[in-house]
Amino acid sequence: MNASPRRKELTRLAAQLFVQEGFDKTTVRMLAQEMGIKSGSLFHHFKDKQEILAAVIEEGTHNALRIARRALESSPADPEARLRTMARAHLETLFTDRNAHVVALFEWRRLDDEAKAHLSHLRDAYEALWVDVIDAALEAGLIHGDRFLVSRFVLGALNWTVRWYDPAGPRTPDDLADELVAMIIPMKR
Repeated sequence: MNASPRRKELTRLAAQLFVQEGFDKTTVRMLAQEMGIKSGSLFHHFKDKQEILAAVIEEGTHNALRIARRALESSPADPEARLRTMARAHLETLFTDRNAHVVALFEWRRLDDEAKAHLSHLRDAYEALWVDVIDAALEAGLIHGDRFLVSRFVLGALNWTVRWYDPAGPRTPDDLADELVAMIIPMKR
């Protein structure tokens, strides 16, 4: 991935346009106009629209990994705290880099096979962080169920917040993380 500041800015603008218009409806001309460059100049930075989509998803996934790893490094070792930490980190990622994540969630299927193969290792690395945290919570008896289903339900619930959560509303991301953990950990008797 070319990490030049200009390419990062173009990737950010593309993510915004993909969210507004959808990948299929976004044209190269629209991208260039949004970026304030000529259509031909766009190809100085990217091979084609597919590469722009891949760059948006790659940038967002790198950010998610960085935020989650940093959060886990400073998290207490107990499984409940780590579960809350990962939920909070996931929400931070969604709310600080919203457009890239909405694109990753809803436009992944638009990637060509080569881009999917290239990006799958990043997605898998992120999901592996969740699997480790969920496994520890399962082993500690904090949560119950099938690891695959628990992880899908948790990530699905967290990902859907991009549709309904209002950052200016009364609840903070910490409140959301606390509420999620309270819902999946049975009440202590």
